[in-house]
Amino acid sequence: MKAYVVGGAVRDELLGLPVSDRDWVVVGSTPEEMIAAGFKPVGRDFPVFLHPRSKEEYALARTERKSGRGYKGFTVYAAPDVTLEQDLARRDLTINAMARDPGGALIDPFGGARDLREGVLRHVGEAFAEDPVRILRVARFAARFAFRVAEETLVLMRRMVGAGEVQDLVPERVWQELARGLGEPHPERMLDALEQCGALGRLLPGTLAARDALCRAAEASAPLTVRFALFGWHLEERAAGALCERLRVPNAERELALLAARCRGALCAAADAGPAQLLALLRAADAFRRPDRFRELLWVARLAAPGEVVERGSARAQAALQAAGTVDAGALAREAANAADIAARIERARIEVITAILGA
Repeated sequence: MKAYVVGGAVRDELLGLPVSDRDWVVVGSTPEEMIAAGFKPVGRDFPVFLHPRSKEEYALARTERKSGRGYKGFTVYAAPDVTLEQDLARRDLTINAMARDPGGALIDPFGGARDLREGVLRHVGEAFAEDPVRILRVARFAARFAFRVAEETLVLMRRMVGAGEVQDLVPERVWQELARGLGEPHPERMLDALEQCGALGRLLPGTLAARDALCRAAEASAPLTVRFALFGWHLEERAAGALCERLRVPNAERELALLAARCRGALCAAADAGPAQLLALLRAADAFRRPDRFRELLWVARLAAPGEVVERGSARAQAALQAAGTVDAGALAREAANAADIAARIERARIEVITAILGA
């Protein structure tokens, strides 16, 4: 029985990046032997164990055979006769198909170290085409490392898209990979890779327009909510809603994306808007109840439409919110005769303070 460090830990070490987690592949063992040695079984679909002390994951060497459509349609074979090279051969990219032996020597049967040096994302073998999630993973690694996709890999990805494999991806898995890719240092490269293979229009229609804004968002270390909302900014509200529904996007990202689509026109016009128009924007964005989210919305606007006009409009909208927030709605409500009078009094008071602070 031998254990080898594999995958991302080897890749990141060769790139000079910090390695926080290590995955191991065990060759020549059985589940019974692992349990007898104190390892805790945790894998549901194939034999994976936690080390009794380090808690790192140890998986028995395995092969996979396509047995159905989608990313779950696989039959796994794990046994003592599976070799390390057979296990590495089932992996997606050459840069993820390297290992270190117990003595620290590099095992690189598919040229992963060379591809790391050259900045290339290349599939290991034809088995790549059996798992459509790998299209998204390639795009995510492009976003992480700013590597180019090898032409032969793009050809294979295009063939997979043409065969309809991406249609079998469950929304949660697409969102998981998309969210991780958006959070990488070069999220625009993810869109590029998906566009090059024909998957972007099927998975994220209309989002290529956000490419340059995503570059700026990454440079500004914007959070995921802001980065995803850049898609909403470039879509009509109905299309943004359909995208969120299709991907089952979490609430925080969904809400901001829909706000960006809904308020885009008002935000672009805010630089020249009067107090009443600014107040209408604040109400439409629910800024009084959700001021932090409104600040994120203004961030989206500045990233999506950089320039003096939107900068000035964002500043005016934020100043209007601060001014309107000084109005004591409770006191006005106590003085009003009825509900309609309450709303009118609050409206007038807010417009007055906004006018005073903006000089409009």
